[in-house]
Amino acid sequence: MATKKFITLQGYSDEELTNEINVTEEELKKAKFDHAIHGLDNPLKLKDVKKDIARLYTEQRRRELAGMTPEQLAKRSKIRRRRK
Repeated sequence: MATKKFITLQGYSDEELTNEINVTEEELKKAKFDHAIHGLDNPLKLKDVKKDIARLYTEQRRRELAGMTPEQLAKRSKIRRRRK
């Protein structure tokens, strides 16, 4: 089942998605620093931000794969098969 965050990510343009990744990573760095210095009220916020970053990267990769030609996808499949 698609989450609300996933649905909103699909509406972002590529530039907005890249910008959102940068902003969220900076937010994570700041939260980690704050947590190390004086602690956070809710340390589970770190976990949520990490999951948001993973969602953003997943959406970016999904778009990258969707833009590949069939030849590129076939080459990718061969590489994946070789790794097994």
